[in-house]
Amino acid sequence: MTLAELQEKRGKLMTQAREALDEVGKNTDEARTAELEKRHDDIMAEFDKVEKHIEREQRLAAAERAEEERTAAERKAKRPIAGNGGEARGAEEGEKPEYREVFHKFLAEGADLAALEPEERKILRTGAAPKEAEKRIQTVGTTTAGGYTVPVELANFIVKSMKAWGPMYDEDVCTVISTSSGNPIKVPTVDDTSQTAGQHTEGTALTDDGSKDVVFGQKSLDSFGYDTEFVKFSLELARDSIFNMESLLGQLLGERLGRIANTQLTVGDGTGDPNGIVTAASLGVTTAAASAVTYDEIIDLVHSVDPAYRQSPKVRFMFNDLTLAALRKLKDGDGRYIWTMGNVQTGVPGSILGYNYSINQAMASLGAATKSMVFGDFGKYYVRKVGSPLIGVLRERFWPDLGIAGLIYLDGELGDTAAVKHLITHA
Repeated sequence: MTLAELQEKRGKLMTQAREALDEVGKNTDEARTAELEKRHDDIMAEFDKVEKHIEREQRLAAAERAEEERTAAERKAKRPIAGNGGEARGAEEGEKPEYREVFHKFLAEGADLAALEPEERKILRTGAAPKEAEKRIQTVGTTTAGGYTVPVELANFIVKSMKAWGPMYDEDVCTVISTSSGNPIKVPTVDDTSQTAGQHTEGTALTDDGSKDVVFGQKSLDSFGYDTEFVKFSLELARDSIFNMESLLGQLLGERLGRIANTQLTVGDGTGDPNGIVTAASLGVTTAAASAVTYDEIIDLVHSVDPAYRQSPKVRFMFNDLTLAALRKLKDGDGRYIWTMGNVQTGVPGSILGYNYSINQAMASLGAATKSMVFGDFGKYYVRKVGSPLIGVLRERFWPDLGIAGLIYLDGELGDTAAVKHLITHA
């Protein structure tokens, strides 16, 4: 198991342990409490094992790097430096090449490891290890099928860019489920809010007609793939300006993946795509005007969501920036703006009627018959991330130039349609 896999496992164990501990605090049944406490202890025992394994891997990696540096220093010291009239090449030849230089040479030579020096092959295998980051590949097959190790700087830029392109992929907004495989996940649901108990008459048998049975349902989280298409760039540009190209391509591919992920999780129709939050949300309010919203209608939208959901830490509004501009101009009956800018110095965000909001450019603007605003507990919307974004580099198809592309797998579903309501404008 690689260091990245161990760290991922450690994170999952921490989440499971926290869930078990939270259930202990909520439970009043002694037998169930004992079961949950044992589960928590077993998870933490496994966590300790993984933690020790990670420490051993890190110590070994540090020792290997130290040995490589010592060997390189000895080799450099043994190289002669030319005197007067000669070329002072000893110091340069003794320098250890950087990872990106070896990576570029690997691509330029048609992904042929035999074209690399033994030291360069070692750098290619361990170049990203000091940062303990994942190495992403184009395919899970062999290098002859096109699987190339990508520099770690590119992978880091992609993760950062995706979060900047929409709130629906953010674990602070929705509930994120990360899985390594793409098998369907069934999420059980139950809506018992319409049922209640009745008065009992002494000596009367209890009704047993099945009308009070609990009805369970389920939501399915699948795995839908989206790609960026190839971005081509010249061999000369990659050779002469590879650092700048990593930065630029990391931003471009991250933006493409971020846009499609946020769009599908927002307005996906649920047929061959995620069931977007706007599509899945139930109707809360229909406005009187075709392209405007009033203060009263926003209040009605808030109260169309049951108070039980409005206590959630993830309750919020969501709309695009043009809608926010319209809302910022609304005033209450006393002439006070309903939008509060918050306090930047103390870290208090802006709010609408005391609730946080997220700007989502994938949502429709105010117009006739558009769902331009949603409100509710976004913690009930489940975003499934299948593995990590995949980055592919191809040389043969575009020779002598290079091509790079990104691929992502995800799904989304609203577990409880009563938790989030949408506002739709009049036709």
